[in-house]
Amino acid sequence: MDVAAECERLMMKKYGVILLILIVSFSWASPTWAIVCRNYEGHEICILSIKRSAKKYWEYQASVSVDGVKTPVEIYNCRGKFKLQKDRTVIPFTENSPGEMICSFFKG
Repeated sequence: MDVAAECERLMMKKYGVILLILIVSFSWASPTWAIVCRNYEGHEICILSIKRSAKKYWEYQASVSVDGVKTPVEIYNCRGKFKLQKDRTVIPFTENSPGEMICSFFKG
Protein backbone atom coordinates (compact mmCIF):
# COMPACT_ATOMS: atom_id res chain seq x y z
CA MET A 1 0.00 0.00 0.00
CA ASP A 2 1.15 3.51 -0.76
CA VAL A 3 2.47 5.47 2.26
CA ALA A 4 0.77 8.69 1.14
CA ALA A 5 -2.60 6.96 0.80
CA GLU A 6 -2.23 5.39 4.25
CA CYS A 7 -1.34 8.78 5.74
CA GLU A 8 -4.37 10.38 4.07
CA ARG A 9 -6.65 7.62 5.39
CA LEU A 10 -5.38 8.16 8.96
CA MET A 11 -5.93 11.92 8.66
CA MET A 12 -9.52 11.38 7.51
CA LYS A 13 -10.16 9.09 10.49
CA LYS A 14 -8.66 11.69 12.82
CA TYR A 15 -10.88 14.47 11.44
CA GLY A 16 -13.92 12.20 11.59
CA VAL A 17 -13.32 11.44 15.27
CA ILE A 18 -12.80 15.15 16.07
CA LEU A 19 -16.01 16.06 14.23
CA LEU A 20 -17.94 13.35 16.08
CA ILE A 21 -16.63 14.58 19.45
CA LEU A 22 -17.65 18.16 18.60
CA ILE A 23 -21.15 17.12 17.52
CA VAL A 24 -21.71 15.09 20.69
CA SER A 25 -20.33 17.79 23.00
CA PHE A 26 -22.50 20.55 21.50
CA SER A 27 -25.65 18.45 21.46
CA TRP A 28 -25.51 17.85 25.21
CA ALA A 29 -26.71 20.94 27.13
CA SER A 30 -25.00 21.33 30.45
CA PRO A 31 -27.34 22.24 33.35
CA THR A 32 -25.18 25.26 34.14
CA TRP A 33 -25.85 26.64 30.67
CA ALA A 34 -29.60 26.44 31.24
CA ILE A 35 -29.55 28.65 34.36
CA VAL A 36 -31.30 32.02 34.11
CA CYS A 37 -29.50 34.78 36.01
CA ARG A 38 -30.31 38.45 36.51
CA ASN A 39 -28.66 41.28 38.40
CA TYR A 40 -31.03 42.93 40.87
CA GLU A 41 -29.83 45.77 43.10
CA GLY A 42 -26.23 44.56 42.90
CA HIS A 43 -27.13 40.93 43.66
CA GLU A 44 -26.94 38.09 41.16
CA ILE A 45 -30.14 36.03 41.35
CA CYS A 46 -30.18 32.75 39.40
CA ILE A 47 -33.08 30.35 38.88
CA LEU A 48 -31.50 26.90 39.33
CA SER A 49 -34.65 24.83 38.84
CA ILE A 50 -38.28 25.72 38.33
CA LYS A 51 -41.55 23.83 37.89
CA ARG A 52 -44.95 25.42 37.29
CA SER A 53 -47.97 24.05 39.13
CA ALA A 54 -50.51 22.47 36.78
CA LYS A 55 -53.41 23.11 39.14
CA LYS A 56 -52.42 26.61 40.32
CA TYR A 57 -50.80 28.22 37.29
CA TRP A 58 -49.71 31.23 39.37
CA GLU A 59 -47.46 29.06 41.58
CA TYR A 60 -43.92 27.94 40.84
CA GLN A 61 -41.70 25.51 42.74
CA ALA A 62 -38.22 26.89 42.36
CA SER A 63 -34.72 26.76 43.71
CA VAL A 64 -32.69 29.94 43.35
CA SER A 65 -29.26 31.21 44.28
CA VAL A 66 -28.53 34.72 45.47
CA ASP A 67 -24.89 35.74 45.03
CA GLY A 68 -23.95 32.08 44.64
CA VAL A 69 -25.76 30.89 47.80
CA LYS A 70 -28.29 28.19 46.87
CA THR A 71 -31.73 28.00 48.49
CA PRO A 72 -33.87 24.88 48.86
CA VAL A 73 -36.95 24.44 46.68
CA GLU A 74 -39.69 26.86 47.76
CA ILE A 75 -43.16 27.63 46.40
CA TYR A 76 -43.50 31.11 44.88
CA ASN A 77 -47.11 32.35 44.71
CA CYS A 78 -47.30 35.09 42.06
CA ARG A 79 -50.96 35.87 42.75
CA GLY A 80 -50.50 36.44 46.50
CA LYS A 81 -46.91 37.77 46.13
CA PHE A 82 -45.41 35.46 48.77
CA LYS A 83 -43.18 32.42 49.02
CA LEU A 84 -43.90 29.33 51.04
CA GLN A 85 -40.87 27.70 52.62
CA LYS A 86 -40.50 23.98 53.29
CA ASP A 87 -41.57 24.43 56.93
CA ARG A 88 -44.78 26.17 55.64
CA THR A 89 -43.56 29.65 56.68
CA VAL A 90 -45.10 32.38 54.50
CA ILE A 91 -42.74 35.20 53.52
CA PRO A 92 -44.05 38.17 51.46
CA PHE A 93 -42.05 39.26 48.43
CA THR A 94 -39.84 42.29 48.85
CA GLU A 95 -38.84 44.65 46.07
CA ASN A 96 -36.28 43.04 43.73
CA SER A 97 -36.54 39.68 45.52
CA PRO A 98 -36.17 36.32 43.76
CA GLY A 99 -39.97 35.97 43.90
CA GLU A 100 -40.45 39.23 42.01
CA MET A 101 -37.92 38.06 39.44
CA ILE A 102 -39.61 34.66 38.96
CA CYS A 103 -43.07 36.19 38.58
CA SER A 104 -41.95 38.99 36.22
CA PHE A 105 -39.86 36.62 34.11
CA PHE A 106 -42.78 34.29 33.41
CA LYS A 107 -45.52 36.91 32.91
CA GLY A 108 -47.33 36.48 29.62
